[in-house]
Amino acid sequence: MEDIVISVIKILSLGAIASVISVLLTPFLTNILYKHKLWRKEVRKKTIDGKEAVYFNKFNSEREVSVPRFGGILIWLVALLVALIFFFLANIFPDIYLFQKFNFLSRSQTWLPFFALTAAGILGFLDDFLQVKGKGKYIAGGLTFLQRFLIVLLIGLIGGWWFFAKLDIQTIHIPGNGDFYLGMWYILLFIIVTLACWSGGVIDGIDGLAGGVFAVIFGAFSIIAFFNNQIDIAAFCSVIAGTTLSFLWFNIPPARFYMGETGSLALTVTLAVVAFLTDSVLVLPIIAAPLVVEAGSVIIQLISKKFFKKKIFLASPLHYHLEAKGWEREKITMRFWIFSVVLAIIGITIRLLG
Repeated sequence: MEDIVISVIKILSLGAIASVISVLLTPFLTNILYKHKLWRKEVRKKTIDGKEAVYFNKFNSEREVSVPRFGGILIWLVALLVALIFFFLANIFPDIYLFQKFNFLSRSQTWLPFFALTAAGILGFLDDFLQVKGKGKYIAGGLTFLQRFLIVLLIGLIGGWWFFAKLDIQTIHIPGNGDFYLGMWYILLFIIVTLACWSGGVIDGIDGLAGGVFAVIFGAFSIIAFFNNQIDIAAFCSVIAGTTLSFLWFNIPPARFYMGETGSLALTVTLAVVAFLTDSVLVLPIIAAPLVVEAGSVIIQLISKKFFKKKIFLASPLHYHLEAKGWEREKITMRFWIFSVVLAIIGITIRLLG
């Protein structure tokens, strides 16, 4: 019982510490972003399929060229900072129990998600940098869709191979029904899930929307990891949730900065890794339902325009459609938050059945 209590204290405390550090560092970050005018210099005029972005420009043109990107740095950089602080404290003061207990940088549990978080965050940073400089060929600058796709595909391939070859994981858990053997197909599934999570990054489009949803998702996986006795992963997810909530504090309307690719790419790729580490892939679409809905609306829109020459939505992803229908941004955001919490509870419940 004592170990359980200490583990809970560890998970919650690390999340709180990460949140406080994020809040303290944000003024320094925002000063840099505004000083160097790190926002898009050109309004996005076209959609992903090359058509005119009528509704997008109607509601977002002013914000695109006045609010800086790169806010996602706060999430992954602070998470890494907190991990390194307690890692070094644990090694410098090996006799202090608290430092030993709070060190959650472990090879067996958190090396992989930290690698995914940092690598994807840096790649996203590069994309954001190209966008604010107006370089690249993607809409208003940045990496092209194909370049982004291939990068995420490569990350998924490396991650899938690592799980299969190095960790010898070849099964997925079916809640209430045990494990299902996949063999080599495990690598393909890992790639597909990684790409699917990445596509859900389109949810970063309205002030406060992505931050609230991602905080709920990682909070849910922290609970799952805790019941799996994966305490370091639970602490990792708690830290991500804590930093994301601090990001949200400054991202609610009117946003002081946007998450950008450095945040959305880092979070979505890491989400796939955490889902596999906690053996919760089959409940991922439930817990991350808002990402599924957002990505699905884009896919449906593209297919309909390509083959039927008509639009299903006024704009995509879904939150832009709702905005074009006359919904207030705050209404869209808060209803997505509620939707996210309810689906996360359902997903956790189903996973714990196993």
